[in-house]
Amino acid sequence: MRRPHTLLAALLLAAGTAAAQDYGQAATLKIWDNTTAPHSNGIATPEREPEPNRIADVSQAVLYIFPADPVKATGQAVVICPGGGYVKLCIDYEGYDMAKWFAANGITAAVLKYRMPNGHPEVPLEDVEQALRIMMGLEAGATGFTAGKVGIVGSSAGGHLAASASTLAETKPAFSILFYPVITAEKGKGHQGSFNALLGGSRNAESDTWYSLQNRVTAQTPPTLLLLSDDDKVVPPVNGILYYNALKEHGVKASMHIYPTGGHGWGIRDRFKYKEQWQQATLDWLKELNDDRNTASVLLRQPGLPGCVDVGIRPATSRKSAGRELAEAVVQAAVQEFGQQVRSRRESDWPAGQ
Repeated sequence: MRRPHTLLAALLLAAGTAAAQDYGQAATLKIWDNTTAPHSNGIATPEREPEPNRIADVSQAVLYIFPADPVKATGQAVVICPGGGYVKLCIDYEGYDMAKWFAANGITAAVLKYRMPNGHPEVPLEDVEQALRIMMGLEAGATGFTAGKVGIVGSSAGGHLAASASTLAETKPAFSILFYPVITAEKGKGHQGSFNALLGGSRNAESDTWYSLQNRVTAQTPPTLLLLSDDDKVVPPVNGILYYNALKEHGVKASMHIYPTGGHGWGIRDRFKYKEQWQQATLDWLKELNDDRNTASVLLRQPGLPGCVDVGIRPATSRKSAGRELAEAVVQAAVQEFGQQVRSRRESDWPAGQ
């Protein structure tokens, strides 16, 4: 993916500017717009808010960052993708309200105001991938807010974007949390409006298959938590179920909670009967995930070396870097083992009294 000069050199990190919305965030990071991003969505009209906290015609990608409570900090962060059918963003109950909850529980949260696709599916995907890279510290702009383990959260169409980042992006999140996500374009199962907005006039059977994300899952897809309602008529729970089944077929760690009622679009709203349950389930899952990825001691038997080599593996931001860490640790341990053998042999050959 082409990246403009170090993100316009400055990326305009600001703790609130005249043009920036104030949601209580600690920092506002303007990523890029249609003139500076790799691709344009073709929207030339000004961004608008047809009703409070519903943002349409988005053509500039922005991150609103809510830092973790330092007392509870877990070392994790999330990029949050609100839903809205790929035509608008529900920026409150699927965005900044949710971010405040994550932050209060020790997880830095960055709400992504991503550009609407307007028939250009690559546009929101490049926005979310850049947001992940920024929060991972791989791109400039979020010093003091980055984390080693950056996951993604998405609701409805934002869940489709989060799952796209988990399956299609070059830089993948460490984990994903999907609320009633749009997954499949299949008639009778998928939310057709989301796919119409995503793919536009170029939509056909081939693109439907490609962007039906149960087809894109691999063993490299990150661990996933799915939160659904059984009575969701807008995005039927079969979407999440298809994704869960694909994850398990590929051996990916996954957990799914299907609540009896709630319909669609509950997010962090108090009206959702099972709000406390999903919040506790999410915190428990994140803690378990964090515990799984803490430093571990791995015993490896190396050909030609006696016994086992004890290798310490640090937490990694990706499977690729974990593999690299493992290889480097094994080489270092093998060199140490070989050196010990050489020294012991030399010592045994020395004449007595030398």
